Amino acid sequence: MNPNESPLSRLAEDPAADHSLRPTRFAEFVGQRRSAANLAVYIEAAKLRGEPLDHILFSGLPGLGKTTLAHLIAREIGAEIRVTSGPALDRAADLAGILTNLRRGDVLFVDEIHRLAAPVEEYLYSAMEDFTLDIVIDQGPNARSIRLPLERFTLVAATTREGLLTPPLRSRFGVHERLELYPVEDLVAILERSARLLEVDLGRGAAEVIASRSRGTPRIANRFLRRVRDFALVDGAKSVGPEDANAALARLGVDSNGLETLDRKIIEFVARLGGGPVGLKTIAVAVGEEPDTIEDVYEPYLIQRGYLVKSPRGRSVTAAACAALGLEPPGSAVPAAAAGGKAGA
Repeated sequence: MNPNESPLSRLAEDPAADHSLRPTRFAEFVGQRRSAANLAVYIEAAKLRGEPLDHILFSGLPGLGKTTLAHLIAREIGAEIRVTSGPALDRAADLAGILTNLRRGDVLFVDEIHRLAAPVEEYLYSAMEDFTLDIVIDQGPNARSIRLPLERFTLVAATTREGLLTPPLRSRFGVHERLELYPVEDLVAILERSARLLEVDLGRGAAEVIASRSRGTPRIANRFLRRVRDFALVDGAKSVGPEDANAALARLGVDSNGLETLDRKIIEFVARLGGGPVGLKTIAVAVGEEPDTIEDVYEPYLIQRGYLVKSPRGRSVTAAACAALGLEPPGSAVPAAAAGGKAGA
């Protein structure tokens, strides 16, 4: 484990830890109202037609419910679900083995589909479009192709980096749903349900404290709830109030703005260099974290809050970021009003 790895990077990348807290029915799913409503229509329409669902692509930041929705879809249509991921499918034979064992209407869920190897992705094209699998046997002059028919299945895929998907793969999905960050009120409802399942006496005020610092992400909110529960249990508290939540989150390094230790290091480093722009790799070396982790886990929240701005030249902090940390804004700090504008890549 990286000695400088922060609690947040671990929280955002461990989907198995809160498996027991996932809803088991669509009626229990909180948030993503537009996507949930659309999916309900698509499922009902498929049932009325007597056909499997179109292939579905979920995109969005980690922890927003892509995996949960895939399982709910399978349960709603009464189908079996087979779960795998892009990195796990490193050979075409791996994909062929899964596809040929699917039954009509089954759901194949592929997480991190943007990380599929190119040869595997090419095999997937005909499987998605024609429900056939072309297998090449032998090599050279003796090579021949065999076409295997597949049962009609539904591919549900998830990606945190939609821009890395190739156009041919993206175009084969009939349904595209982008999941957004959750408002505090939705996170409070999720925390109250999770607290009941964990048998935690969580007050409304404590739920609001945790929700407001969970970066709009249910997975992080549920992880924070578990840790707040642990601190309360060891401290002998029978219920969790706002003071208990504040104290526990402070011990986790999460401040009142929802910023944790690495967030503050990023802001402080860029501020020391005149407010930016500073390159991502330079920031990564300075704070001791991988560039991908900074870009995928930390930056989205900092940009959403108006603390960081991306441009082709690098990252710049805003006056609001400096104010949140009690720093004197450098001369090149971006005004708070400008932080909401369109950022470059």
